[in-house]
Amino acid sequence: MRHCNIPIFVPHLGCPHTCVFCNQRTITGQKAFSVDTVCKTIEQQLATLPPDAEKEIAFFGGSFTAIDHTLMQTLLSLAEHYVRLGEVASIRLSTRPDAIDREILSLLGQYSVKTIELGIQSSDDTVLSLSERGHTAAQAETASRLIKEHGFSLVGQMMLGLPGSTEELEIQTAQSMLRWGIDAARIYPTVVFPETALYKMAKNRSYRPLSVTEAATRCAAVLECFYAANIPVIRIGLCETEGLREEKNLLGAYHPALGELCLNQYYLRVILRELSRLSPAPHETVVIEVAPSALSQALGQKKSNLLTLKTLYPNRKFLFTPSQKLCGKEVKLYSKEN
Repeated sequence: MRHCNIPIFVPHLGCPHTCVFCNQRTITGQKAFSVDTVCKTIEQQLATLPPDAEKEIAFFGGSFTAIDHTLMQTLLSLAEHYVRLGEVASIRLSTRPDAIDREILSLLGQYSVKTIELGIQSSDDTVLSLSERGHTAAQAETASRLIKEHGFSLVGQMMLGLPGSTEELEIQTAQSMLRWGIDAARIYPTVVFPETALYKMAKNRSYRPLSVTEAATRCAAVLECFYAANIPVIRIGLCETEGLREEKNLLGAYHPALGELCLNQYYLRVILRELSRLSPAPHETVVIEVAPSALSQALGQKKSNLLTLKTLYPNRKFLFTPSQKLCGKEVKLYSKEN
């Protein structure tokens, strides 16, 4: 069954800190928030969604469990109304590690909250400090384990290219999130927005943003961790909004097709590793099998992965082919006589 979120953006509501990278108005495309518009937004979106889809009202943008409890319960009650009508199945929300405790989780348990998305960002305390996150890795671990203990589905959100971060630290973050019990992940390569501390750091060269190419390469390494553990990655990169489209001064890893570029690099990474193990004879063709739905991603945009393989192995023949026996992100290589 197709899953559809009905997003309600509560930009920066409840956030006790301003992280160096944060500009929620541009990210969400929303400059203000009013409780009075919530029901109208839900009903407008319900009218456009397939009737047989599994629908979930999702409170995104701010730290939902850190907002005033009266407002939080008002919003949950509004969402719960549509659950009781049978028009949506459940409620989803995003929040911070230091805004989770047993009391909060018990309160959420009184409503139809199914999924909590946790902004972990990094499991390295130095990176968290340089990013002015205002919480530690230990708090992220405690929050993750409490969420699972209370029976909620946990989505871990992480960022790439934060101040002080490296590919190795990002792999460690992915591995930590797996140990803490995530059910799914979101990966956000850092985009640098004007009117943020990170933008000033980039301008004075105390911080170097990732390029799109660097972000895709580093994301591929993290994707490999999650896919090896059968953890779905439900989002790579920011969702394009009107605010993002109109912003002319973005720095760093912003690209409207970033997710596709990251997946291209993931497949190239896996193929090259498997190719080194295969050691085909010069007269043999290397057959690369992937799930039918993944064929274009494995080939790369404009067949970039195939061109890379031909450049690296000019005397070798490669054949990308779909296989009904494979699913998800599986890759199988074998050689055959030309």
